[in-house]
Order: sequence, then structure tokens, then C-alpha cells
Amino acid sequence: MNIERVVRWLALGAVGLLLAGCQTSQAPSPDLLAPTEAQMKLRSYQSRTFEVSDRDVAVRAVIAALQDLGFIIERANGRLGLVTAARFQQPRYFDVVGVTVTVRPKGEGQVLIRANAIYNNEPVTDPKAYENFFATVERSLSAEGD
Repeated sequence: MNIERVVRWLALGAVGLLLAGCQTSQAPSPDLLAPTEAQMKLRSYQSRTFEVSDRDVAVRAVIAALQDLGFIIERANGRLGLVTAARFQQPRYFDVVGVTVTVRPKGEGQVLIRANAIYNNEPVTDPKAYENFFATVERSLSAEGD
């Protein structure tokens, strides 16, 4: 009889554990996708407006700039104004830098270019990295005009 009681308690404990595992998780916070101050600051580093009337010219300049910086273009979609590229970082060739660039019209005769870079799956937050990229895009745009 003692064994039956132990087995019954073990069975009730197992059922209790199973039911506890079936609880639903809490609903996500309503501000889950709301931008933070840090994200807004990063976005300002990642975005630059250029005086270019043709988005296709800007996309070609972005592609040329990325290639000048040693990136391999993975995808380029002129209709969407989207370019993705990656490169192995020297001197350790197992480190990877990836970048996604969007080009979209912004008013009359302007485009907004936004670059989003990651290094080994971590966001690149250093403003200098984006300044270097946009300086290269500027040179590419100057070369396009020649």
C-alpha cells in the first residue's frame, strides 16, 4: 500500500509539471517595436541625403562604392533600391562584415541612402564606419557624373 501511495504522488507530480509547462507566455509589451534614443541616433549615422535626381544612378554608385571597399555584392534590386553585400574582414578571414543599403527618393532631385552594417552578427554602431562608407559613395557619385 505504501508503494501505491508513492506512485500516486509521483503521477500527480508529473501531471502538475506537464500542466505548468502548458502555461501561455505573457503578451509582448506594446512598445516592443518602438525605437529607442540609441536606435534613433544610430539611424542618423546610417542615413545620408544626396543631390541625385535618378535613383538608378545612386544605386550604381552604392554598388561601385561597396566594390571599392572590397565587398562582394550578394543582391542588387534597382526597383526596390536595395543592395546587400558582404566581405571577410582582414587579417582574420573568418570575421564577416555584412551591409544592407537602401536607396529611396526624398523630395525633388534627392535620394536618401541608408546603410546598415553588421560585424560577426553584431550591429556596427561606430559613426566613423558610416562616414567612411558615405565618403566613398560621394566619390562614386562624382565619378558617375564625369
